[in-house]
Amino acid sequence: MNKKHPSGPFSREALTRLDGAENGSETSQPVTLNPIASQVAHQYRRDTISPVMVSGLLRIAEFGLVLVSGLVIFAVYVGIQTHLAYVYPLVILAGALLYVVLIEMTDGYQVMALRSPAHYVGRLLLAWIGVFAMLALTGFLMKISIEYSRFWFVTWFCTGLAMLVVLRFIIARKIRGWARNGTMERRAVIVGGGKNAEDLIRSLEQQPDNDIRICGIFDDRDNRRSPPIVAGYPKLGNISELIEFARIAHIDMLIVSLPLTAEARVLSMLKKLWVLPVDIRLSAHTNHLRFRPRAYSYIGAVPMLDIFDKPINDWDYVAKRAFDIVFSLLGIIVFSPIMLLTAIAIRLESKGPVIFKQQRHGFNNEIIKVWKFRSMYIEQCDPTARKTVTKNDPRVTRVGRFIRKTSIDELPQFFNSLVGTLSLVGPRPHAIAAYSHNLLYNEVVDGYFARHKVKPGVTGWAQINGWRGEIDNAEKIKMRTEFDLYYIENWSLWFDLKILFLTPIRLLNTDSAY
Repeated sequence: MNKKHPSGPFSREALTRLDGAENGSETSQPVTLNPIASQVAHQYRRDTISPVMVSGLLRIAEFGLVLVSGLVIFAVYVGIQTHLAYVYPLVILAGALLYVVLIEMTDGYQVMALRSPAHYVGRLLLAWIGVFAMLALTGFLMKISIEYSRFWFVTWFCTGLAMLVVLRFIIARKIRGWARNGTMERRAVIVGGGKNAEDLIRSLEQQPDNDIRICGIFDDRDNRRSPPIVAGYPKLGNISELIEFARIAHIDMLIVSLPLTAEARVLSMLKKLWVLPVDIRLSAHTNHLRFRPRAYSYIGAVPMLDIFDKPINDWDYVAKRAFDIVFSLLGIIVFSPIMLLTAIAIRLESKGPVIFKQQRHGFNNEIIKVWKFRSMYIEQCDPTARKTVTKNDPRVTRVGRFIRKTSIDELPQFFNSLVGTLSLVGPRPHAIAAYSHNLLYNEVVDGYFARHKVKPGVTGWAQINGWRGEIDNAEKIKMRTEFDLYYIENWSLWFDLKILFLTPIRLLNTDSAY
């Protein structure tokens, strides 16, 4: 599950070292989309279903269908009183696993196969026959086939085949409906206009069963050098506006349609765009350079060079969400006595609510509310975090001083993680107006918003490496960001588990926690 960003000429390090490129990928001034771009972006606010998730769920569904059909027929006809009561389920389990493997080997879970089941039903039939042929051959060679019910065997074959075919046609109908209403598609934006963009769009449109929906074109060049309409698609703005557009419209992929020979311009664009939680591809359909086939990914037959991948995507996301739910529930159960005592202590010391809600930056720069135990006097609370809490800060209560040092004030964030606004492990969410020496954090650190390519966390790699507490100089926020980006680029469930279990140990160091 560990998905690292590619190294080389387009790595994050190369982009941050680029001389002469524009500083930063974000400015302190918010970007306003033009009316057309804003209208288009809001059409795509709804999240889509990933084709990878659909094919993965179908694997699970077909495995379950084969398994359950075999077990039900066994229980009804053979009965669990047989002396082979423990062997039949093992045979059925083997058959279900073997079927999924054989279908996988014949590309039966590709989107094209799912959309056109009539063309692939022959492969399904061959795979199903292959499963039963292997089971029968195994029983024959082991001289035990006589002990198994032939009626069960034949009934399972016929019933399972019928159910699998029906399921395939139901899924195909659903997929065609999802494709029509935009529920299952990959939303793409073309970066760069002109003839290169037109050739790319024409090539993409010619691909059969294409799941790419082109949402528009963005280019820094004016209309004289980059036409306002390319292959029927409008130019919606410049690259700075693209960042805002991609966040509103839930864009999945950016395709840069610039030649590799325009290296400086490509790098300048990538330096702005890498902060987005999207796949970034460089179109290679017109390049004269030819790399090894494995260097490319493909949309149909159109070759692409992979520059950045969206981190923690598809099944990685499912695994991380399951991790969050399980360990959040465990944390709530274990720490509930401490949370109850803390709530009582806060109420006894000062008036006001026990829980303090603060707006912070979440995934994809969205504004989220993070819950904490209130540690300040109610009339001196700072929801914007404009003024950093310092040592012996008079705004902090006596109880607040203790719970801040011990990080008990963060315990309500287990509930944030449970409902999904936070993850248990990730870059710590900063307040939207957090400052360092009168500068917003994104003005201090180039690429700061790349921290938001994943969901923020209750704890993180930066925190267990000592970068927690007061940020009183630019170096501290820079180091926090550097550790956060390392976490994003090297994420795995084992990495999350390591951070989670190291957190209580590292929190014993309270020197910088006020």
